[in-house]
Amino acid sequence: MVRAIVGANWGDEGKGKITDMLAKESDIVIRFQGGANAGHTIINNYGRFALHLLPSGVFYDHVTNIIGNGVALNIPYLINEVKALTSQGVPMPHLLVSDRAHVLMPYHTLFDQYEEERLGGKSFGSTKSGIAPFYSDKFAKIGFQVSELFDDDVLKDRVEKVCTLKNVVLEHLYHKPVLKPDELLQTLHEYRDMIAPFVCDTSAYLAGAVKEGKKILLEGQLGSMKDPDHGIYPMVTSSSTLAAFGAIGAGIPPYEIKQITTVVKAYSSSVGAGPFVSEIFGDEAEALRRHGGDKGEYGATTGRPRRVGWFDAVATRYGCRVQGATEVALTVVDALGYLDELKICTGYELDGEVITDFPVTSKVYKAKPVYETVPGWKCDVRGIRSFDELPENCRSYIERIEELIGVRISLVSNGPGREDIIER
Repeated sequence: MVRAIVGANWGDEGKGKITDMLAKESDIVIRFQGGANAGHTIINNYGRFALHLLPSGVFYDHVTNIIGNGVALNIPYLINEVKALTSQGVPMPHLLVSDRAHVLMPYHTLFDQYEEERLGGKSFGSTKSGIAPFYSDKFAKIGFQVSELFDDDVLKDRVEKVCTLKNVVLEHLYHKPVLKPDELLQTLHEYRDMIAPFVCDTSAYLAGAVKEGKKILLEGQLGSMKDPDHGIYPMVTSSSTLAAFGAIGAGIPPYEIKQITTVVKAYSSSVGAGPFVSEIFGDEAEALRRHGGDKGEYGATTGRPRRVGWFDAVATRYGCRVQGATEVALTVVDALGYLDELKICTGYELDGEVITDFPVTSKVYKAKPVYETVPGWKCDVRGIRSFDELPENCRSYIERIEELIGVRISLVSNGPGREDIIER
């Protein structure tokens, strides 16, 4: 049985914790897209971890963790992440890397930085992890597949081609040092030696696992609003963040994905630029940022303060729809206990009318939030294990969200720890 865990919003919904929890009952956990540009924070008996490339099943001995073909594979980063885990007492994880995954190169990171510098005030708010240049190269067919690291004839030919193309841009657009083919080839040989112990045909491995009825978890990065097709383009990431892409990014048939657990935050938050209708500012935003998450609303990878706002039912209902959510996990409910009252964005005012369907990006920029106000519960809800034991106003808030998004909320997270979860 295959289950996908994906985000309904702008990312940072708390997927890491939910994946960690569901990984316990899984045989295989797969990362199927994205790279080291976003992190999942996990708190367990080994300590507190921000995972970036590694799947969230790495803390369990019985789980096989797979880096799928859809991932932007930063090889030194992955190896360092494994070392960081084992240095903190975590047993060496069972890890497989797809021979069809593409390799993120050092020049991808440089190009990301150079382009953000060039754009200045009109930048995309990139994490500068090389993701957009990486996926551009993959689809321009000048990337390096993991399997090709073991074929020197292919590498030499590709390196020449890459240097010819990249050096024109480096010299004439960015005015930066050019790439040298021999240095690039040496880097690729180093990468080959680092990754060799983990490489296999993961698609064939998964075909066997599906036949055997293994429990497989697909782990997504970021959320619906950052999808290049269905998100707030162009302020999006460069790989599909949707559960449907899990089949492609992992190499399994689409009909095998039976459950899509879509993670939704009890308020809104976003990293990076782009339209954000229910955003709040000033002291009000700083208070929510301070109470939010485990260590406040600051990016797991970048440390950047996240933009925050009231729960956006328009964006979230759309986010759940494009994910094909079969159930919702609502996270960080415990962060809202300090508020006398809360607002829920139930519609957008656009050109004099109120709409409830999420529009295209150019219209989102012009939209104004339509709010309904609900009473707060003014207490700490951490430690509560039953939905019925939650304060009445907290239950009402959750039920109102469920009504507005149209998907059953089956899990409620009320704290950062593995055990801080309410199953409905």
